[in-house]
Amino acid sequence: MTPRLDPHSESILQEYRGKLPVFEELAARASKEIKDMLASAGIIVAAVESRVKTESSLAGKLELKGSKYSSLSDITDIVGLRVITFYIDDVDKVASLIERLFEIDWENSVDKRKLHEIDSFGYLSLHYICSYKGSDIRFEVQLRTVLQHAWANMNHDTGYKSGVEVPREYLRNLGRLAGMLELADEQFSRIRSELTDYRRRVQALVASGNLDDVLLDGDTFRSYLDLDPFGTLNRKIAAVNQAEIQEVSLMPYLSVFKNLGCKTLGDIDRIIKKYSDGAFQIACYQLGLTDLDIMDLCIAFLLRSGIGKAGIRMLFDALNGPSEGNEMMAEMLMEQAQDLPFMNQ
Repeated sequence: MTPRLDPHSESILQEYRGKLPVFEELAARASKEIKDMLASAGIIVAAVESRVKTESSLAGKLELKGSKYSSLSDITDIVGLRVITFYIDDVDKVASLIERLFEIDWENSVDKRKLHEIDSFGYLSLHYICSYKGSDIRFEVQLRTVLQHAWANMNHDTGYKSGVEVPREYLRNLGRLAGMLELADEQFSRIRSELTDYRRRVQALVASGNLDDVLLDGDTFRSYLDLDPFGTLNRKIAAVNQAEIQEVSLMPYLSVFKNLGCKTLGDIDRIIKKYSDGAFQIACYQLGLTDLDIMDLCIAFLLRSGIGKAGIRMLFDALNGPSEGNEMMAEMLMEQAQDLPFMNQ
């Protein structure tokens, strides 16, 4: 049904029609600048959405409360943008950037996160009324988390939007779900904060040299690699082979060292100290068929520890994928390595 508008509301709607291209350009510009700003700050979000209120939506709004607005400029949500973050604490980070990017109408902006109603979870958005400096066109920017956004949409569809009164038992279940989502939102942020603190502690512990106290995992191994533990051996081998040292990711060796029985970074450090000479001999005799010092180091450990061909095959399978060629390479290494000095020490 087409809304019936009084002359005043109709004039506002007519003004909207004339400015529609301006609103569309504003939505695109603001959306792009927000995305660029987030990228520069290194903040990853779930989505940046933008929309221009449709004529039918605006007409419906004017039909209900057109007398509230003296002109189109009084309606602040013709252009609306929404930034959906993954974590609660990112909302404040994005808010700080928004405050620097746009002029904020503080009187009409609202932080709904300060609400304390039991059923307020899905509406805990931060709403900014913004404008560009020198422009009289205001627009809305909402900031909320993924879970808040999901809840708001679900509650909107199952609640007042349906046009019927929701039975109390369903409202109770919705309230319980809201509480679960709010707790999940808080826990996701808490876990991320704790992981960040853990990584900082790991970096400090690794830097201190107390490697026997550092359990081997992805974070600790990455921090250990930052110390360039294989650099000395790598440069020594490169000097003999007159090879150029190329940067490659050594993270795939995490599973290799675990399979070798390493539990801490100290275990890896001892392998480096004990088997570097063997790795150097393998490289000099070109038995390793590789320019990677770390692979030669693992081969030296496997040969000297008596693990033998099965262990070397496992190494090649883990790094290159299983193949029959790995069995042949392992057998060849076993045969040719017997006369190397480090095997008889």
